[in-house]
Amino acid sequence: METTKDAFEDCLARVVKAHIPGCRSLKSCDRLSGGASQETYRLLVATDNGDVPLAMRRAPGGVVDETVGTRPGLAAEAGLFRLAREAGVPEPEIYYVLEEDDGLGHGFLMEWLEGEALGAKIARAPEFETIRPKLAFQCGEILARIHSLDIKVAGVGDKLQVMTPEQFVTQTWDNYKAFDTAHPMIDFTGRWLMENLPNVDRLALVHNDFRNGNFMVRPGDGIVAVLDWEIAHIGDPMRDLGWICTNSWRFGKTDLPVGGFGSREDLFAGYESVSGTKVDATHVKFWEVFGSFWWSIGCLGMAEHYRHGPDASVERPAIGRRSSECQVDCVNLLIPGPVEKPEPIEMTLSSNMPRSDELLSSVRDFLRGDVMGETKGRTNFLARVASNSVDIVLRELMLGPAHKTYQQTALEDLLDTKGDLETLQGQLTLALRDGTMALDHPGLTDFLRQSVVTQIAIDQPKYSGYRTALAQGGAE
Repeated sequence: METTKDAFEDCLARVVKAHIPGCRSLKSCDRLSGGASQETYRLLVATDNGDVPLAMRRAPGGVVDETVGTRPGLAAEAGLFRLAREAGVPEPEIYYVLEEDDGLGHGFLMEWLEGEALGAKIARAPEFETIRPKLAFQCGEILARIHSLDIKVAGVGDKLQVMTPEQFVTQTWDNYKAFDTAHPMIDFTGRWLMENLPNVDRLALVHNDFRNGNFMVRPGDGIVAVLDWEIAHIGDPMRDLGWICTNSWRFGKTDLPVGGFGSREDLFAGYESVSGTKVDATHVKFWEVFGSFWWSIGCLGMAEHYRHGPDASVERPAIGRRSSECQVDCVNLLIPGPVEKPEPIEMTLSSNMPRSDELLSSVRDFLRGDVMGETKGRTNFLARVASNSVDIVLRELMLGPAHKTYQQTALEDLLDTKGDLETLQGQLTLALRDGTMALDHPGLTDFLRQSVVTQIAIDQPKYSGYRTALAQGGAE
């Protein structure tokens, strides 16, 4: 496999000339800023009919993460793109699936479609104002078509895992346990999910990542492409409806639960119009809770990938800190109640050496000013990510000491024992996992609520779930 940029582009040039009809040469190859789990590139190739843009989707470094054994693989993902397109789901055309001899690793080439995939812009930008009210209904229609697909036709059925709700919760929880880290709110939510499993009368193809940010939208057309089938499986179709309602994908517009652009009622109506199946809102609510649980663990998985994977970008540990966003959403869905707003300590002025916060502020300002002002594309994007990570460290300096003191005291009272903070956190997570602590144990929800709210104040105080928690808890 290629080891340098030049070798990579040489391999890619050979592939496009061999497999794209009329292709004369590769003119450019740019890696796009999005795609933390897979690489996405925009290619420009010269053909007999002029320059043509293409898209390439590839595993990080071309190497499949062997620790994720439940994914169908990029070849199967390409097959799902083709199957969905044939059934009327808006999709790009797949041109070629990479083979081992190509020297590029795992991936595929596909049609480049113009449209917007940034969820925040779809939810907020003026150019989408007219189409936004129609998107939730359209999402329902598309999901109903996806759930009716016959995967045997595409020959990918043996590549897709079959998972009942219980299996999905168990697998996700087990993945988190393997990280050997203690986040009691995740374990509390796992217990709640296992005690509230829905009855499922049918299993179907589940996209499993259908959300605002994973489809492309054009102002006059609505959704023109459904993206990223990499984690599709066979399971409860209501998983997809709950996922698009998860707060992480509303981009701050909490009054519009479907992707920040529509209502659950419109989503359900679109689904029912195609499927003929009545949607149970309580059933979908289970998957909305699961969505925050699942993504809280997925974020931690990004941090693990940074530590052990082939693509240790600055983006991965930053996403790891987003776990607290999902945890506060679980708080708001399951245990809303009183909280205190965390207050930062004041850093003492000194005429001696510059303080830690001053050094960090200077680095952050350099990244946001000089670096971002002189770069573009992925480098510009990663400079912003890096500056946001510096902000997290600054807030941790100001809120972290009091946060640790609170957790230490509260956990000693809750567990009726002494110990260091990390040991106490581990004891609580084990008690929640093995069921020795009831979910209504006195003081448990108060501790979870306050500790998660303080953590999100450190990690991302602009997150909508933090504002919701403060408002519900009377702390605003």
